[in-house]
Amino acid sequence: MEWVVKIGGSLFPEYSISLAEKLVGRKVLVLCGGGEMADHIREFNEMTDFSPFANHEAAILCMDILGILLADKIDGARAVKSLRNAKKVLKDGELPIMLPSDIINYLDPLEHSWRVTSDSISLFISHLVKAKLLIATDVDGIYTHSPSQAGAQFIKEISGKKLLNFGETSLDESFAELLLQYKSNSYVVNGQHPERVMSILDGESSTCTFIGGD
Repeated sequence: MEWVVKIGGSLFPEYSISLAEKLVGRKVLVLCGGGEMADHIREFNEMTDFSPFANHEAAILCMDILGILLADKIDGARAVKSLRNAKKVLKDGELPIMLPSDIINYLDPLEHSWRVTSDSISLFISHLVKAKLLIATDVDGIYTHSPSQAGAQFIKEISGKKLLNFGETSLDESFAELLLQYKSNSYVVNGQHPERVMSILDGESSTCTFIGGD
């Protein structure tokens, strides 16, 4: 596969379905963010203080759940739990939507904290399969600070080293560290505009942020 495309939970369901439909037939592996379901886990933790392991596992299961639901709505898509099955689905001309809990729980490659979300998990999966990573979210890319705040400036390109100082942006806090560790690159794009995603997959320019980690 050439690409891992993470469809952010903020795009679920309408925008996720619209984007995934356009990805069928391409050499792409899709992962879903946990969205509002994972946000509720954070809220419950603030009230009850669960263990890091329980939070980590529950949030990853939210990715599985949204993946199952997304696959159900897309003709030509199948939910998969292993890379072997993902490759088989691609050979059959269909779109694999990865449910990552089995792989992540078995390999346990990432710290158990809220610094790690579906962003870092998707980056790890892309590293495993040696594919390029595109993260589709509900903003155009990375900004100097929250795009809802006055004066926020859009960043077309940034290094992983500079991103380290940003903390949590539209990506989680551990993402830049892993990007540098893996010597990888990533694109962040607004998935509400599927044509932007498709342009990047086709090697064309588009409104997005490119993050270089090598």
